[in-house]
Amino acid sequence: MERPGMESVADDAAGWPDALFALLKTHNIRQVAYVPDAGHGQLIRRCQEDGGIRAISLTTEEEGIALMLGAWLGGERGLLLMQSSGVGNCINMLSLSVLHRTPMPMLVTMRGDFGEFNPAQVPMGNATQTVLEAMGTLVRRADSPADVVPVADATIRMAFNTFRPTATLIGQRVLGAKTFGKD
Repeated sequence: MERPGMESVADDAAGWPDALFALLKTHNIRQVAYVPDAGHGQLIRRCQEDGGIRAISLTTEEEGIALMLGAWLGGERGLLLMQSSGVGNCINMLSLSVLHRTPMPMLVTMRGDFGEFNPAQVPMGNATQTVLEAMGTLVRRADSPADVVPVADATIRMAFNTFRPTATLIGQRVLGAKTFGKD
């Protein structure tokens, strides 16, 4: 069921995953690590279908930190996709990117912030930016479809130009709040 006022979000949001995929190609991203997530679904499918990108499904998000460090050491650029609830799984591992001055661009789909139905998503959704910043990650947020690609472009550039972890938080206003029949 669509909520009043969400029609324009759904219409505007349709193209950003494809534009984001084109951005990954522009930045020569060769490895994309992810835990399956509906918010990243279209982008994940595009990466899986592209012969120039190795899309790697993870068991847990912190595996992605190690994988991205390995990609960089092996001479390839990588990107980690995750949901905000997975950020909590990465806290200790994020220190590796800071300590070793390794680029670690992340795209994080948010839960628990805009019209969330699941109370279990709210604590980490509320803490995601603070937790990432406490671990030395540069964080920027996109809360409209028009902001996703420019913000992601900026954080990907910052990761590779400054050899640090960066994150683009893609808000639920872009993704639409999940309801699963709850109102």
